[in-house]
Amino acid sequence: MSRTAWRIAVVGAGPVGLATALHAARLMPHAHICVFDARPAAQDVTTDQRTLALSLGSVQFLQRLQVWPADAAEPILRVHVSQTPPSLVPAFSPAAVQLQAAELGVPLLGAVLRYGALVAPLQQAWVAAVAAEPARLQARFGTAVAAIKALPDRVELDAGIAEVFDLAIVAEGGVFADQARKAVVADYGQTAWVGSVVLAGNPRGLAVERFTRHGPAALLPLPPLSPEPGGAEGAGRGRAALVWCVPSADDPVRDLTDAQRLAVLRTIFPPLAGQLMSVGPLKPFALGLNAERTLVNRRCVRIGNAAQTLHPVAGQGLNLGLRDAHELVRVLRDADDLDTALRRADWARAPDRWSLIAATDFLARSFTWALPGAAAARGLGLAALQALPPARRWLARQMMFGVR
Repeated sequence: MSRTAWRIAVVGAGPVGLATALHAARLMPHAHICVFDARPAAQDVTTDQRTLALSLGSVQFLQRLQVWPADAAEPILRVHVSQTPPSLVPAFSPAAVQLQAAELGVPLLGAVLRYGALVAPLQQAWVAAVAAEPARLQARFGTAVAAIKALPDRVELDAGIAEVFDLAIVAEGGVFADQARKAVVADYGQTAWVGSVVLAGNPRGLAVERFTRHGPAALLPLPPLSPEPGGAEGAGRGRAALVWCVPSADDPVRDLTDAQRLAVLRTIFPPLAGQLMSVGPLKPFALGLNAERTLVNRRCVRIGNAAQTLHPVAGQGLNLGLRDAHELVRVLRDADDLDTALRRADWARAPDRWSLIAATDFLARSFTWALPGAAAARGLGLAALQALPPARRWLARQMMFGVR
């Protein structure tokens, strides 16, 4: 374990930034860690209703940090991915693949919860850690970082005054349309309409993704509106987060009323998803890929959305960022030379990052191809996965834990 008292700045108090700071504070007891965020500490983050999909690996990481809000999360026990007909796949090989936690021998595949429900306990834990060790840990909420300047062997942050640190970890990101252009960029020409729906007769813990000619659409399970007497497989009214991807240039969703949107969604999702009863307000987000070729630039490291934003087709953006955080702290913990450790961390993250970036980019682009065989190829791929249990289990492990 490194005994060097490095001064580390974490820029961004979102899930990835706070998880990084907490993990580093616990595994690197000699490091001085300061978290910066423009958001005031008194701001109520619990009202943020954005939906997060977390893999089993991410859930386990947050559990080890003792910040997992189990009561606010809905477990994903089963994933059903299919393609709307016609799929040009033989009837005995439907264009669908199913992943089940029980089949894989794990308690859950992942979980879904609101952004505020996750950030609130993370922030509370960091504030408590700062109170316990004020000489070593700091929380600089309400303090925006205007610039980061590389020095020969350190880094300077402009946060109202110039401060020098040994390392800056930037974990602050945003949606594709708000970010500066990075080394690898792709504008998919797609819009994701995001919101929630109310369903009846939907199995608890079921996540459904549907490939359509316009793009992917997904329903992710949320905690039910009220306790269901039927238990885990009860048939009461439930909620699901909706992600509905369509072309931006000829958007088929924008001008529809809520009733019309509900009618269209009922034609998209298969019966096993449950009966869609209502759809709430939907918010549009432009979709694209932004990715740094390298996480490390001298003494500045970018992780999470600061390093990459992905298409939501695989729901892996936050999971990739949390794996960035976990691996970075693991390498720093065992290091004495900071520059060597940063290069090692960059290399260690490359296989996981680039395999996932390539896979989601390929899938996202496939919906923009004006090729008659594109849908058939996706359908055959789904059918092949379902017919090959070893391949299906391998895919599930990659989605739960990343490339190891």
